[in-house]
Amino acid sequence: MKKSVLIVGAGHGLSSSLAKLCAGNNMSVALAARNIEKLEGLAKDIDATLHSCDTSEIKEVSNLFENLDKTLGTPDLVVYNPSARVRGPIEDLDAQKTLEALKITCFGAFLVAQQAAKRMLKRGSGSIFFTGASAGVKGFPNSSVFAMGKFGLRGLAQSLARELHPKNIHVGHFVIDGGIKSNTRQALDDNLLDPDQIAKTYMELHRQHRSTWAWEIELRPWIERF
Repeated sequence: MKKSVLIVGAGHGLSSSLAKLCAGNNMSVALAARNIEKLEGLAKDIDATLHSCDTSEIKEVSNLFENLDKTLGTPDLVVYNPSARVRGPIEDLDAQKTLEALKITCFGAFLVAQQAAKRMLKRGSGSIFFTGASAGVKGFPNSSVFAMGKFGLRGLAQSLARELHPKNIHVGHFVIDGGIKSNTRQALDDNLLDPDQIAKTYMELHRQHRSTWAWEIELRPWIERF
């Protein structure tokens, strides 16, 4: 039976690289995002399905998985990428925008993981991966909101790894410790991470034998400028 992947918070960076890699490995690909119009070209190129979903909303995440039940079925791999930043000193931060950011970065990850885990537990297998950041292990000035979200994401992943690994569900957290190359963000001296190489690491983790499952991998450029 053909394997499948659901990439949540899909865009044109890492998500695009991962989607292309999965498709190239004969996996059915589902892409979910708030704005799916930007993904139409990618979806056409790799024959992926598009799903509109605001991960901060309980019902929308539930609907996403219920729709997949009728088409793709339970994904073999689910990747959670969304995050939101609210920058500034603590005394100036907008409380409502902070709440909204936390719901996207952390609470949405819980919602997606919960729906995925329910289905994977019934099947008895699967992988749930979370895309983290430097902010999940070290908080920076004027970035407390992002740190809260990414610290929470990392805590969720660590807890779920201990809970779900014994049930044959692989949980992984990726600390992306640096900037990622894009069409508008290049580096001549390779001090940015290549999204295609990051995607390969996701695939390697997904294919790990369970006797040596890693729950976290930190990826960083060989030249550090941050």
